[in-house]
Amino acid sequence: MSSIKNFITFSLLLISTIGFAQMKPEMKKIRISGLILEKGTNIPLEYATVVLQDVNKPEVVTGGVTDIDGKFSFEINSGIYNVRYEFISFKTISEKNKKFNSDTNLGTIFLEEDIAQLKDVVVIAEKSTVEIKLDKRVYNVGKDMMVKGGTVSDVLDNVPSVTVDPDGTIALRGNENVRILIDGKPSGLAGINIADALKLLPADAVEKVEVITNPSARYDAEGSGGIINIVLRKGKAQGINGSVVLSAGDPEAYGASSNLNFRSDNFNLFSNFGYNYRNSPGNSLNDAEYFNSDGTTSSFVNERRKNNRLNEGFNSNFGIDLFLDKKTTWSNALTFSKSRGKNPDNVFFYNFDDTFTPTFVRNRFNDQKNNDFNFEYSTNFTKNFEKEDHKLTIDVAISQNRDNDSSIIYDQIIGDSSSLFTESTLNNQKQQRNLFQTDYVLPIGENGRFEAGYRGNFQNNLTEFAIEPNTLYSNTLEYKEYVNAFYTQYGNKINKFSYFLGVRFEDSDIEVNSLTTNNFNNKKYNNFFPTATVNYEFSDSNSMSLSYSKRINRPRGRFLNPFSTYSSNINIFQGNPDLNPAYTNAIDLGYLKRWSKLTLNSSVYVNITDESFQFIRKESGLFVDGIPVILSTPINLSKEYRAGFEFNVNYTPYKWWRLNGNLNVFRNENQGDYKYVDYLGNDVVQNFDNIATSWFTRISSKVTLPYKVDWQTNLTYNAPQNSAQGKRLDMTSVNLAFSKDVLKDKGSITLNVSDLFNTRKRRFTNEIENVVSSYSEFQWRQRQITLAFTYRFNKKKNERENQRREDGGGEGEFM
Repeated sequence: MSSIKNFITFSLLLISTIGFAQMKPEMKKIRISGLILEKGTNIPLEYATVVLQDVNKPEVVTGGVTDIDGKFSFEINSGIYNVRYEFISFKTISEKNKKFNSDTNLGTIFLEEDIAQLKDVVVIAEKSTVEIKLDKRVYNVGKDMMVKGGTVSDVLDNVPSVTVDPDGTIALRGNENVRILIDGKPSGLAGINIADALKLLPADAVEKVEVITNPSARYDAEGSGGIINIVLRKGKAQGINGSVVLSAGDPEAYGASSNLNFRSDNFNLFSNFGYNYRNSPGNSLNDAEYFNSDGTTSSFVNERRKNNRLNEGFNSNFGIDLFLDKKTTWSNALTFSKSRGKNPDNVFFYNFDDTFTPTFVRNRFNDQKNNDFNFEYSTNFTKNFEKEDHKLTIDVAISQNRDNDSSIIYDQIIGDSSSLFTESTLNNQKQQRNLFQTDYVLPIGENGRFEAGYRGNFQNNLTEFAIEPNTLYSNTLEYKEYVNAFYTQYGNKINKFSYFLGVRFEDSDIEVNSLTTNNFNNKKYNNFFPTATVNYEFSDSNSMSLSYSKRINRPRGRFLNPFSTYSSNINIFQGNPDLNPAYTNAIDLGYLKRWSKLTLNSSVYVNITDESFQFIRKESGLFVDGIPVILSTPINLSKEYRAGFEFNVNYTPYKWWRLNGNLNVFRNENQGDYKYVDYLGNDVVQNFDNIATSWFTRISSKVTLPYKVDWQTNLTYNAPQNSAQGKRLDMTSVNLAFSKDVLKDKGSITLNVSDLFNTRKRRFTNEIENVVSSYSEFQWRQRQITLAFTYRFNKKKNERENQRREDGGGEGEFM
C-alpha cells in the first residue's frame, strides 16, 4: 500500500513540477537516461521508477519509469538532486546530492530482490513462468496458457517436479507421499478426496504454486515427499480490480470463473467464484490370465470398461481484510463448494477357457451418482511491530465436508436374461476439521531471525459404505485425528554463510474404529522432527545448500477403509485399518547458478523411510463365475530407500523464446517380507525386496509469434518402473496452447489442447505366482480441447501485486 501511495504522491508532484517548469522557461532542460536490470540475472525490470528530488526545493520531485527493456529517459531542470531507484519487492538504491548540469547517462543500475519483502509479494510480471529459488520453486499461474479454463489439477500437472497421474494421484519427484496445503495450511477447500476436489477448483483462482522439497520446522511434518503449497489469488491494487474467465471445450465442458477485489485505505474485499460443467470420458482395460495351483492356465478374462464422468460444480471464496491500523490486519473469509455428478461405468468381462476359446460375456453396468459439499470459515490476525519483520499471526479455520455417493449395479450374462441381478451401493463420507495456529517472528540483530509457534489440527471423519443385498463388503468406519504441534527455529547469516535450524514436536492421538465389527483401534504417539538448512553463497549468482528434515506420513481415507469401492467384483481395493505411519529422513544437497539468460537449480536427494506403504495383490478365497477375486491392499514394509538427482533449468535464448526444463532420475529400493494365511489355511510368505530405477522429464517452450501470438508446448515423459509384483510402463503426453491479447491487453483469448496425441494412459503389468498374470491400461480423461477468454478489470497483464498473505516459510530470509 505504501508503494501505491508513493506512486500517487509522485504523480501529483510530477504534474506540479511540469507546471512549474512551464512557468520558468529560462531554466536549462537536460535529459537523464539509463538502464535498470535485476541483479544476478540481468533481466530488464519493466515499470521500475527513477525518482529525483531537488535538494534546494524538496517539494519538487520528478523522474520517470522504465520501459519493457528496462530503459528510462526523461527531462529535468539542471540542478542538484537526491536520486532513488525503486521497484516493488526490490531493494531501493539511493544517491545523495548528485549534480546534473548536462545530458547524463546514468549507465546500468542493478536492483537486488529484497528477501524480506518477498514474503509479501507475488511476481506476476512476464519475467518467467517458473521462478527457481534455492529452497523452493515458485510456479506463477498467471502466464500459463495451458491451464486457462482448466482446474487446479491441470495447474499441478504443469509444475516442475510434480506429476499428476491420469487418476489424479499427485507425486513430487515420483513420491506420492506429498502434503497439499492451501495458503500455507490444511484447508477445508480441499475436501475429503483432495484429488477430486482439485479437479473442481478453477485454475484462475490460483496465484502461484510453491514446491518445497525439504520444508522447515514451521510446516507440518506430514508428507515424506515434501509440500506443495497452493496460494489463492487476491489483488492488492487500489479500487476495483480483478478478472473473469469464460471457457468452453470438447469433450463437452463449460466454465466461468472470476476473482474480484475492492481495496481502500481501511479494508480490502476479495472474492473468487467459479462454475464448471465437464464431461470427461475415460476407459480402461485389464487382460488377465489365471492359473491352476500347478502353474497351468485355467482361464482368461479380458475386462473392458468405459466411463463417462459428468460433473457440475460451483465454488466461491470471499472475505475482507480490515486494516485496523498501519500495523494490524484482521482477515475473515468464507469458502463454499458444491458439486454433483454422474459416472455411468459400463464393464464387459469377456471370459475364455484355457485354450482361449470364448465361453461367455458378462456385462456389469454401474450407474453412479455423487453429491459433494464443502464449507470453511477462516480468520487471520496479523500484528506487525515497530521493528521490521517482527510480527505475530493467529489463524483459526473451521470446515465441514460431505461426500455422498450412491449407485445401482446391473449385472448379467449376455444372452441369458435370467442371470440378471441388481445391487446397490452407498458411500457417504463426512469430515469435520478445526485448525488453530499461531506464529511469532522476532528479528535478532542485523540478520538473525527467531520463530516459534503452535498448530492444533483436529479432524473427525465418518465413512458409511453399504452394499445391498451383498453385505460382505459393507462397513462403517470412524477416523479421528488430533495433532498438537509446537515448533521453534532460528537462523542467521554470517558473511556468505547462512543457516536455519529448527525442531518440531507433534503429539498425535489417532482412532480408527470399525463400527460394523466393533473393532476399535487407538494409536497414540509423539515425535520430534528436526530440520536444518545451511547455505553458502560463492557469489551473487552462485550458491549451494544442504538441508535435512524428518517427516511423517499418516495413513488416511481409502488406505484405512476396509471397503470403499465395488465397481469391479473380481478386482477389489481393500484398505488396511491397522496401517502404521511411515517415517522418513530426507537429505537434500542443492546448487543454484544464474547466468544472464539461464538459471540452473540442481539437487541430489536421499530419502530413507521406515514402515513405508506398499500395495500388494493377493487372492481373497472368493470366486465369481469360477474366477478368483483378487484383493489389492496397502501394507507396511520395513524399509524404503529413495535416492535421486534432479535439475530444473530456465533458459531465455531470445526475448521471444523461453524454455523451462525439469529432469528427475531416481532409484527406489524396498526391503521387506509380507506374511499372511491364505483362504486354504496355508502360511504364505512374499518377499518384496525390489530395486527400481526410473526417471521423468518435462519440457516447456513458450514462443512469441508474429502479431504477438504466444505459443506454448509442454512435453512430459514418465519412464517405466518396476515394482515387487509387476511393472509400471512408460507414459508420454503433449499439451499445446496458443494465446492472443485483445482489447488493448485487457483481454486474452486462449486455445489449449490437453493430451494432444491421446496417449496419457497409465499402464501396468502385475503377477501373483500361480494365481494370475495381468496387463492393464487406464485413461482417466481423453484429449481435451478448450477455448478460453479472459478479461481483466483495472489490472494490467504485467502488473505486480501483493499476495494474500505471507508465504509462511521463513527460511527464504537466509537463502
